[in-house]
Amino acid sequence: MGVTTVTDVRPTDDADGVLNTLFRSDQGGHEQVVLCQDRATGLKAVIALHSTALGPALGGTRFHAYASDEEAVLDALNLSRGMSYKNALAGLDHGGGKAVIIGDPEQLKTEELLLAYGRFVASLGGRYVTACDVGTYVADMDVVARECRWTTGRSPENGGAGDSSVLTAFGVFQGMRASAQAAWGAPTLRGRRVGVAGVGKVGHHLVAHLVEDGAEVVVTDVRAESVDRIRSKFPQVTAVADTDSLIRADLDVYAPCALGGALNDDTVPALTAKVVCGAANNQLAHPGVEKDLADRGILYAPDYVVNAGGVIQVADELHGFDFDRAKAKATKIFDTTVAIFERAAKDGVPPAVAADRLAEQRIAEARQA
Repeated sequence: MGVTTVTDVRPTDDADGVLNTLFRSDQGGHEQVVLCQDRATGLKAVIALHSTALGPALGGTRFHAYASDEEAVLDALNLSRGMSYKNALAGLDHGGGKAVIIGDPEQLKTEELLLAYGRFVASLGGRYVTACDVGTYVADMDVVARECRWTTGRSPENGGAGDSSVLTAFGVFQGMRASAQAAWGAPTLRGRRVGVAGVGKVGHHLVAHLVEDGAEVVVTDVRAESVDRIRSKFPQVTAVADTDSLIRADLDVYAPCALGGALNDDTVPALTAKVVCGAANNQLAHPGVEKDLADRGILYAPDYVVNAGGVIQVADELHGFDFDRAKAKATKIFDTTVAIFERAAKDGVPPAVAADRLAEQRIAEARQA
């Protein structure tokens, strides 16, 4: 096993692309990026630390079959930056970091690979605390923790908090309640038609909150079994064939809860919903989409604000997990979302810009201190 920092990469054509991304693009500006490889297990990973101004970088590990190594680096950089902002607005004493393991987890994931990955995280000496993300689960973190004590999102049997998607969904629901108050004057989804794209780890918990609150729920997912699970538990929930059909459906709220980039030049013009609030990370496909939403009169609840319940949960685990304490902190996502909408109205900017300004203010104050 060996750690390769970005300064060690030789200037091949591919490395030039990576280095340009790291040092000369808008995605750069990170404190540290580590490229990891363990040939024996097939591990290839990127660990990106965007900022440790507020404390050790905290963020999950994504296991995904990327189209290219360059795409994997970009994802790690974007996700880690998002974690800096998310942790700042969640009131956590943590900076932002993220890791991606490159490959299809269904084919590549083994105990030996996860142990090798754990050794890489441990080599950072606590500057990065890892947890679950897309493609990794509580059982995986239990394995990683055998080599790395800076691992959270573990099972209760191993001293952890368990599935962080529980409070992720709860936090999104709080953000959606705040959005409903801003849009319609009351913090409830009762009688509103909510479309949930992606009913996996987080989405199925969100549906439960919405049904309990009295919303009419429409869902879609690329996995038929995920939709079947929802429909068997909540027969009143309806399903559509795909995300495009959901976006064009008659909705009050659209909740993207799958992978990022859900709000783009194609989807925004097609939206019927007046509110967008979901669990997916990096929902805005590129800068300017937040203005497109505002120009159409669509209220956007910044993703990294409303989906912070999960990171609140795993951060609490580091201090001896107390679910009630973590849930109380996640409840404050409602107040944070309200404050962002108020700041956006005051400054005359989209909510995404207002959220960034508030997060950057807290990070800057920490750096000065």
